[in-house]
Amino acid sequence: MPGVATAKGAAVFARGTRLLAGAMTVVCLVLLGPSAPVGALLARPLPAGAADDVVPNRVMTWNICNPCEVSNVDRAADIATRAPQVIGLQEACVRDVEQIRAYLESLYGLVYHVEYGTVLQKRSRCGGTPWNPGAFGQAILSASPMTDRVSAEYPDGGSEDRGYMAVTTVVGGHTVRVFNTHLAHRRQQPVRAHQTGVLAAAVARHDRAIVLGDFNAVPDAPELSPLWELAAGSDAECLPSPGATCEPTTDWNSRFDYVFLRGLGSVEQRVHPTPYSDHHLLHTDLDSARSA
Repeated sequence: MPGVATAKGAAVFARGTRLLAGAMTVVCLVLLGPSAPVGALLARPLPAGAADDVVPNRVMTWNICNPCEVSNVDRAADIATRAPQVIGLQEACVRDVEQIRAYLESLYGLVYHVEYGTVLQKRSRCGGTPWNPGAFGQAILSASPMTDRVSAEYPDGGSEDRGYMAVTTVVGGHTVRVFNTHLAHRRQQPVRAHQTGVLAAAVARHDRAIVLGDFNAVPDAPELSPLWELAAGSDAECLPSPGATCEPTTDWNSRFDYVFLRGLGSVEQRVHPTPYSDHHLLHTDLDSARSA
C-alpha cells in the first residue's frame, strides 16, 4: 500500500538522519581533540528493533543510580533504544541529566524538554565543589513542552531528603499530569507511609495522571495502599497481593519501580535490565483509546 510504504520510508529516513548526525558528532569530537567528552567517542549503536523515533504514548521510569561510575553516553543509548515520550529519572544529578539530554539529541536526534525536582545539593552524590555541589533529586524529560511544574520535598525524607515533582504535558495525544517520586529507603516503612499519603493527596486532584518512580516497596507493602486506591498499575499481572506475578525491577530481585495510571490504560509494559544502574528501566505504552 502506498501509505504504508511512505511511512516505512519516512521511518528509515529518520533513523538514517539520526545515525548521520551521530557520526558527524563523533567526527567533530575527534577534531576537537582532548577537550571533547571521551564518552561520546564510545557511543553505542542502537540494537536491531530500537525505536525509530519518539514513541508518543510511551512513558518510562528509571532510577539511574548516583553516585555510580557509569557513562552518560551509555545511559543515553539505553533511553534512545526505547525512545519514550516521557521519562522520569530518580537519583538524578543535574549535570548527568544535561549530558544525557545532549547525547540523546546529538547522537540519536531525540529532542527532550527537561524539568527538575531537586531535593539536595550534595557533593558526595553529584560531585562539584564544596561551595557549588551538584544538584540531586528527580527529573522529567518530555518530548512535548511541560507546564505548571511543582517540586516538593516530603516533610520527612527519612535518612535522606526525598520528594516528588509534577508537570503537565502531552502523552499519547492527551494532556496529562505526570508525577515523579523517590521514596525513603526500603527499611523505613513508616516514613514511606507518610510520603505516599502526601503524594496521593496531590495525585487525587487530577482525573488523568501518571505516577512514575522508585517507591522502595514491594507491591503488597501497606504504605502503597493510598496509591493503589487511586490508580491502577501499568502491569495487569502485578497487583498488591502476595501471590501476584511481578517482574523485578532491581538487581536484588525486588519490584520497587512502578508506573501508576489514573484515568488511563496501558497496552504493554516491559522491564529492561541494564548494566548501567542497580534498577532496571521500566516502560509502559498507554492505550490512548482508554482515557477518562
